[in-house]
Amino acid sequence: MSGAALSDVVAYLDGYLRVREIPDERNAVNGLQVENGGRVGGIVAAVDASQATIDRVIAEDPAAPLLLVHHGLLWDGNVPFTGRRYRRVAALIERDVAVYAAHIPLDLHPEVGNNVVMAERLGIGVEGWFGDYRGVPLGVWGYAPAGLISRDSLVGELDRVLGTLTPGARLIAGGPERVSRIGIITGGAGNMIQAARDAGLDTYITGEGAHHTYFDAMEWDLNVIYAGHYATETLGVQALASHLAERFELEWEFHDHPTGM
Repeated sequence: MSGAALSDVVAYLDGYLRVREIPDERNAVNGLQVENGGRVGGIVAAVDASQATIDRVIAEDPAAPLLLVHHGLLWDGNVPFTGRRYRRVAALIERDVAVYAAHIPLDLHPEVGNNVVMAERLGIGVEGWFGDYRGVPLGVWGYAPAGLISRDSLVGELDRVLGTLTPGARLIAGGPERVSRIGIITGGAGNMIQAARDAGLDTYITGEGAHHTYFDAMEWDLNVIYAGHYATETLGVQALASHLAERFELEWEFHDHPTGM
């Protein structure tokens, strides 16, 4: 049978991502979340293991794929397998689809992580890390490349890299118009604005944040760019899928299910 052994793929991912070492939220449950019959016929990358994602995998990918996601199936906690939990898992098992989730281990990975890949796509060389998360640095920072020294040009390039349309990334213009030290933590990391300030950054890119973070940015003289939780976390899972597919000689594709958030 063509493809790869699921056990081999999972063992590689566990080690490559250090899923047993990197701290995370309790309900992230990083690693293999749903097993299949033992073979992987291809890889489907997606940000979320939502019903829409699962339905599309079942409809379009019949060859025992591995669904590789950033946000897994178990974020709602230790709840019964009824309702939507049952529908999701039953559909996966019926069609022999395995699910592997990587949350914080993917965010901070030095090669295929959401933060590192975004910096690379923006032309920002990583100079260091910042933002403590349970004892590990989560974000990356670097200097603005020559073509992105104005905050407006940075916002425009970010929209281009992420493929976001109107209204696109939202700028809270609390810092200088000419940017220099840029930090990145993808997803819902508005609570890391103080960490960005403490790291000596003048511009901070993340996905989303709470209402009060507007005043944090303005009063701490920091440009903050909210580019969307979903959009900022599309890059890492694709980079990981590409890496995995090359290593195991598998085909891969990305299923895009934007939330607008």
